[in-house]
Amino acid sequence: MEAASAQVEITVYTTDPCARCIRAKQLLQARGLDFAEVNLAKDPVGRRRLAEFTGQMTFPQIVIGGKPVGGLQELIEVDRQGGLQQLAR
Repeated sequence: MEAASAQVEITVYTTDPCARCIRAKQLLQARGLDFAEVNLAKDPVGRRRLAEFTGQMTFPQIVIGGKPVGGLQELIEVDRQGGLQQLAR
Protein backbone atom coordinates (compact mmCIF):
# COMPACT_ATOMS: atom_id res chain seq x y z
CA MET A 1 0.00 0.00 0.00
CA GLU A 2 1.41 3.41 -0.99
CA ALA A 3 1.56 6.14 1.60
CA ALA A 4 -0.10 9.38 0.55
CA SER A 5 2.47 12.04 -0.15
CA ALA A 6 2.27 14.97 2.21
CA GLN A 7 1.79 18.40 0.69
CA VAL A 8 4.61 20.86 1.08
CA GLU A 9 3.81 23.47 3.73
CA ILE A 10 2.53 26.76 2.27
CA THR A 11 2.21 29.94 4.32
CA VAL A 12 0.59 33.12 3.02
CA TYR A 13 1.47 36.25 4.98
CA THR A 14 -1.24 38.88 4.61
CA THR A 15 -2.44 42.24 5.88
CA ASP A 16 -5.73 44.15 5.77
CA PRO A 17 -7.01 45.39 3.39
CA CYS A 18 -5.18 43.53 0.64
CA ALA A 19 -6.75 42.61 -2.70
CA ARG A 20 -3.58 40.84 -3.84
CA CYS A 21 -3.66 38.73 -0.69
CA ILE A 22 -7.20 37.63 -1.51
CA ARG A 23 -6.19 36.78 -5.09
CA ALA A 24 -3.19 34.73 -3.92
CA LYS A 25 -5.37 32.74 -1.53
CA GLN A 26 -7.98 32.20 -4.25
CA LEU A 27 -5.32 30.87 -6.63
CA LEU A 28 -4.04 28.39 -4.05
CA GLN A 29 -7.60 27.28 -3.26
CA ALA A 30 -8.36 26.87 -6.98
CA ARG A 31 -5.38 24.52 -7.24
CA GLY A 32 -6.64 22.49 -4.26
CA LEU A 33 -3.72 23.46 -2.03
CA ASP A 34 -3.95 23.86 1.71
CA PHE A 35 -2.15 26.80 3.26
CA ALA A 36 -1.76 28.62 6.54
CA GLU A 37 -2.56 32.31 6.61
CA VAL A 38 -0.69 34.64 8.93
CA ASN A 39 -2.24 38.10 9.08
CA LEU A 40 0.33 40.68 10.14
CA ALA A 41 -1.97 43.73 9.98
CA LYS A 42 -1.49 44.48 13.66
CA ASP A 43 1.92 42.89 14.21
CA PRO A 44 4.79 45.31 13.48
CA VAL A 45 7.35 42.90 14.94
CA GLY A 46 6.05 40.12 12.70
CA ARG A 47 6.22 42.44 9.69
CA ARG A 48 9.84 43.28 10.47
CA ARG A 49 10.77 39.60 10.86
CA LEU A 50 9.02 38.73 7.61
CA ALA A 51 10.87 41.52 5.78
CA GLU A 52 14.17 40.24 7.18
CA PHE A 53 13.32 36.68 6.07
CA THR A 54 11.97 37.46 2.59
CA GLY A 55 13.77 40.70 1.77
CA GLN A 56 10.39 42.18 0.83
CA MET A 57 8.06 44.60 2.61
CA THR A 58 4.99 44.02 0.41
CA PHE A 59 1.98 41.76 0.84
CA PRO A 60 1.18 39.02 0.31
CA GLN A 61 4.35 37.08 0.86
CA ILE A 62 4.16 33.39 0.06
CA VAL A 63 6.51 30.85 1.59
CA ILE A 64 6.51 27.32 0.17
CA GLY A 65 8.49 24.58 1.87
CA GLY A 66 10.24 27.15 4.04
CA LYS A 67 11.48 29.12 1.02
CA PRO A 68 10.21 32.60 0.12
CA VAL A 69 8.49 32.63 -3.27
CA GLY A 70 7.53 36.31 -3.32
CA GLY A 71 4.17 37.96 -3.81
CA LEU A 72 1.16 37.44 -6.03
CA GLN A 73 3.03 37.97 -9.32
CA GLU A 74 5.67 35.42 -8.39
CA LEU A 75 2.98 32.96 -7.30
CA ILE A 76 1.23 33.40 -10.66
CA GLU A 77 4.53 32.72 -12.44
CA VAL A 78 5.09 29.54 -10.40
CA ASP A 79 1.58 28.48 -11.40
CA ARG A 80 2.20 29.25 -15.09
CA GLN A 81 5.28 27.05 -14.96
CA GLY A 82 3.26 24.18 -13.48
CA GLY A 83 4.76 24.44 -10.03
CA LEU A 84 1.47 24.59 -8.14
CA GLN A 85 0.11 21.53 -9.92
CA GLN A 86 3.22 19.61 -8.83
CA LEU A 87 2.59 20.61 -5.21
CA ALA A 88 -0.98 19.35 -5.43
CA ARG A 89 0.15 15.80 -6.24
